[in-house]
Amino acid sequence: MDQLEGRVAVITGGASGMGLAFARRFAAEGMHLVLADVEAPALDAAVAELGAEGAEAFGVVTDVSDAAAMDRLRDAVLDRYGAVHVVCNNAGVSGSRAPTHELTTEEWAWCIGVNLWGVIHGHRVFSPLLIAQDEGHIVNTASMAGHTSFNGLSPYHLTKHAVVALSEVVYHELAASGSAVGISVLCPGFVNTRIAESTELPGEQAKQPLIDDEAAVAEAEAVRQMTRDFFAMQQSPEEVAEIVLDAVRTKRFYLFTADAWTDQMAERHEDIATGRNPRPRGSMIEEAFRG
Repeated sequence: MDQLEGRVAVITGGASGMGLAFARRFAAEGMHLVLADVEAPALDAAVAELGAEGAEAFGVVTDVSDAAAMDRLRDAVLDRYGAVHVVCNNAGVSGSRAPTHELTTEEWAWCIGVNLWGVIHGHRVFSPLLIAQDEGHIVNTASMAGHTSFNGLSPYHLTKHAVVALSEVVYHELAASGSAVGISVLCPGFVNTRIAESTELPGEQAKQPLIDDEAAVAEAEAVRQMTRDFFAMQQSPEEVAEIVLDAVRTKRFYLFTADAWTDQMAERHEDIATGRNPRPRGSMIEEAFRG
């Protein structure tokens, strides 16, 4: 898509992080923006910020895991603008850090609901519109965790592998039908966002174990602060937004960011190609330092 001015972009997870960076970059191109996010205060603040900078934007509070909520998002977009041209299925959570055998059904459902069903619903409600008008572009946010497998965060890895696979299938479907609609799968490494903080179920379902040991409390907070410091040093969302904008213009499919996981991805592919057992892996952060 060469002409973006006056076109409509829908961004889930648009109130912060990469989603908000996408919105700012699209606004600079003169696009109309629809931001969807489950966090109403952050969504209101993001829309107000974009409006103050001269962008045409509005927000729709949306739980992307809820089919009816995504239907309402589509209807709100069509009521406001009558069309959609760029869809960024971007909302995501990191999910629980617990070992796989300790995960509850609720923890699995939460991560799968946001990271995978959110993308599925995004395709279900918006892809028919793009295909009917034979114009537009879809950007699905996966992760380098969709091409690798590390120690921990199994729900996150599962969903990101699935988003990559779904995106590849849709790419082939669009190509086989001769559609002019483009699709990209965004596979960032570490980016300076708050996703690492989204490890617990929202609301009353969240696990809040009582820790009486002051030393254990201090240690847990130290780990959280170390994680925040680590992410603060990573690639900026604005850099990722430039990659996404270029992909929308050029129809590039695989979108990778500057990160330390290229070797791990190549090693995994080699293990698969040679039938070798997977080589040992640490956590994603440990592997990033190793790379």
